[in-house]
Amino acid sequence: MLTDPLFYALAVPAVVMMGLAKGGFAGVGAVAMPLLALVISPVQAAAILLPILIVQDLVGVWAFRKTWDRGVLAVMLPSAAVGIFLGYLLAAQVSAVVVLAVLGAISILFAAHRLWSARGGRVTAPSNAPWPVGAALGVASGFTSQIAHAGQPPFQMWVLPKNLSPASLVGTTAIFFAVVNWVKVPAYVALGQFTRENLATSAVLAPVAIASTFAGVWLVRRVKPDRFYTIIYVLMIVVGAQLLWEAWRA
Repeated sequence: MLTDPLFYALAVPAVVMMGLAKGGFAGVGAVAMPLLALVISPVQAAAILLPILIVQDLVGVWAFRKTWDRGVLAVMLPSAAVGIFLGYLLAAQVSAVVVLAVLGAISILFAAHRLWSARGGRVTAPSNAPWPVGAALGVASGFTSQIAHAGQPPFQMWVLPKNLSPASLVGTTAIFFAVVNWVKVPAYVALGQFTRENLATSAVLAPVAIASTFAGVWLVRRVKPDRFYTIIYVLMIVVGAQLLWEAWRA
């Protein structure tokens, strides 16, 4: 496994954010990828985080296995697979510098979107938008998920206007991203990133993510999250800008 102390100095808080996101602080886990990309390649960072995400998905899928919307998944899952393939092609065909720049841009856009949404702004597809709109957003969600594990904004643009019940919304989201994460596995295998070193590193970090998930469940009922979210997303913009700067200098 990786042994660089600087890597773990960033990996532990990154994985804690992933756990808190699964525990109720939705969205903050997206900071994990850009943080790790400061010290290792973005493709390797994504590969290390993917098994952890898959383990975390099991809880959500089991809890909401009976409340999900078939129509949303029928439109978005096939198109998300296309987006994942496009993300794989990007990582396979271009240099790590380009992937770093794309990750930096996605990080900034994701965080800016979250901050804007928190202040009442929202871009959504109309509730009666034709299915090709959902398919296009599915491609975007798959692509950003493959590159940065940050596929929620495009997914939400299509799903939120449908006014699903809370249980159905959570269940549909859990199942969508659980399937998406499994679809990403062959891409990372093809990229040669599921090495013994990376998988061992994932195994070491997984208990941190699981403990953080339970901590998130406990904290979300006791902590006013507004300022916490703002700090995380501002940090994400700063880190994204740093990734863009490193890509430009390379």
